[in-house]
Amino acid sequence: MGFPQTNKLAVPPSTKQRGDAAENAALAHLQQAGLRLLVRNYRTPGRGGGEIDLIMRAPDGTCVFVEVRQRSTASHGGAAASVSALKQRRIVFAARHYLMRCASLPPCRFDVVAVEYGAIIWLQGAFDAA
Repeated sequence: MGFPQTNKLAVPPSTKQRGDAAENAALAHLQQAGLRLLVRNYRTPGRGGGEIDLIMRAPDGTCVFVEVRQRSTASHGGAAASVSALKQRRIVFAARHYLMRCASLPPCRFDVVAVEYGAIIWLQGAFDAA
């Protein structure tokens, strides 16, 4: 006598799981391009601060602050378009906080890595700290 079969529906990945997978893919892509991971998911203390997905060091010594965005559809403008002015200000705030602990300021830039439709799009110098 066998056991009754059950139909288990596959649970779709959560937003966090999809975001973590996109971040892992972006990290692998950047490392393959020669960047070295310094910090992952850097957060400033307190509420209302900023968060940076990846802080990397480029081969030329540039400190690269990376925002990773993932979208499964382009219905709201795509992944890169979702980095709003407010999000940029929060990333810059967190970058300044991170740089306070450096003895001397390295050259820096802000990149966005968009993971969408199975592709990785790396936008170097996507925005400025101004």
